[in-house]
Amino acid sequence: MDNCIFCKIVRGDIPCRKVYDDGDLLAFHDINPVAKVHFMLIPKLHLGSLMDANESHTALLGKMLLLAPKLAKEQGLNNGFRTIINTGKGGGQEVYHLHIHIIGGNIPPMVRQD
Repeated sequence: MDNCIFCKIVRGDIPCRKVYDDGDLLAFHDINPVAKVHFMLIPKLHLGSLMDANESHTALLGKMLLLAPKLAKEQGLNNGFRTIINTGKGGGQEVYHLHIHIIGGNIPPMVRQD
């Protein structure tokens, strides 16, 4: 997609700080990190959101989920990390190219502790 910022990153039109790159996937540091470690894992194939995925994407989605912990550990997140997939407007998605946020370090709890 010509106007998709993540497709532009995949094509090399926009630079990024790569974490991982192969024929199917690209991982790069978020330009506005919310934690000590914050990077995105995206398919090189343009897929608007998780709602656009179907059975033909099973291997790609599986590869993404299996790669996430490996990359998280390589980034020093040995005690765990958070994965977030925002899906659609109601899910807070801002860039309409499927992506997984991998976040760790100094992250707040998702459930209030009081």
